[in-house]
Amino acid sequence: MSSVRWSIVVSDDVDKALRAYLGRRGTKKGDLSQFVEEAVQARLFELTVQDVKQRNGEYSQDEILDAIDKDLVSE
Repeated sequence: MSSVRWSIVVSDDVDKALRAYLGRRGTKKGDLSQFVEEAVQARLFELTVQDVKQRNGEYSQDEILDAIDKDLVSE
């Protein structure tokens, strides 16, 4: 997997809190990057779920489950 270098800016409070947390866990090289990557992935997933829920908000749960069942049967 290739990597891309980011330059990001965070508040001093966030920086200190995160570095203290990682320090308590025995920080090793790459831990900060791994933490940020996992946080971004989690947030993207959260936002995607919100988008899907909003898009499907006009349908009842029964309609959604019926559509899923129909697609599963047709495969």
